[in-house]
Amino acid sequence: MKHLLSATTGLALLMAAGPAMANRVFVSNERSNDITVLDGETMEVIGTYPAGNRPRGITISPDGTELYVCASDDNLVRVFDPETMEELHTLPSGPDPELFVLHPSGNPLFIANEDDNIVTVVDVETREVLAEVPVGVEPEGMGVSPDGSVVINTSETTNMAHFIDTETYEITSNVLVDSRPRFAQFTADGSKLYVTSEIGGTVSVIDPATQEITKKISFEIPGVLPEAIQPVGARVTSDGKKLYVALGPANRVAVVDAETDEVLDYLLVGQRVWQLAFNPDETRLYTTNGNSNDVSIIDVETDEVLRSVQVGQQPWGVVVAPN
Repeated sequence: MKHLLSATTGLALLMAAGPAMANRVFVSNERSNDITVLDGETMEVIGTYPAGNRPRGITISPDGTELYVCASDDNLVRVFDPETMEELHTLPSGPDPELFVLHPSGNPLFIANEDDNIVTVVDVETREVLAEVPVGVEPEGMGVSPDGSVVINTSETTNMAHFIDTETYEITSNVLVDSRPRFAQFTADGSKLYVTSEIGGTVSVIDPATQEITKKISFEIPGVLPEAIQPVGARVTSDGKKLYVALGPANRVAVVDAETDEVLDYLLVGQRVWQLAFNPDETRLYTTNGNSNDVSIIDVETDEVLRSVQVGQQPWGVVVAPN
């Protein structure tokens, strides 16, 4: 009954909110099996909606009309109308989908299947599986180049970043990184690829043209044990000036000069910070804090944490509606 009441109330608020879709923030809560929707302007919760079993990866179509959620324990991707949060349909995903990435055109969807060591490619319009790409053991992280020609998958146990051609669906290169890579993020100009390694405690900086590691970023926080510093989610500003890295149980987000790849600062957020997302104009950065059940909101210009907002149980992923 709790979900029904919150969804009904939230729907009324969503409909009253008008066209301000770009200000809506969607958070997947893997333990409470729901999606929390925030108003990005007021930083208040609009509503909470059922999302299947263990929702984790979450993304939205470039035109903002479809919200995709990895329902990991349902072994499928659920697709919602972000205006009403009604489920539209589902997509095949392969077993245990955790993270995915949309091609910049909005189709297809590339999904990491941790249990079967494959990346499943799904056409979001025909809802058909286009390919299954064998990768390393325990694939998780997914990233796509700005031009859409290359998809990156990171395999947690093989400790590799796999370069996948988006036309042939074949692996063209494998790059060995540090232990347990969790996320892959290109710069907007495609000149750099950042791969976070949770247990290795580093971020590998890779030249996509040569597939070579040019630098490794490491982190030191006074008073925090090195083993607690676990890089997970990462986002880089579109101007290529700042990289933000979620450091897991260190409860910090690292601010990195993306031109020199030197650490500038550490921002204290909630407990077990996991994934990150910018709003469309990149004035705010949202972090999911899994153990404190909240989202922290960071001012990107000043690098100040503005506030934290309580959401569902174990928030995992976050995405903001496009303009």
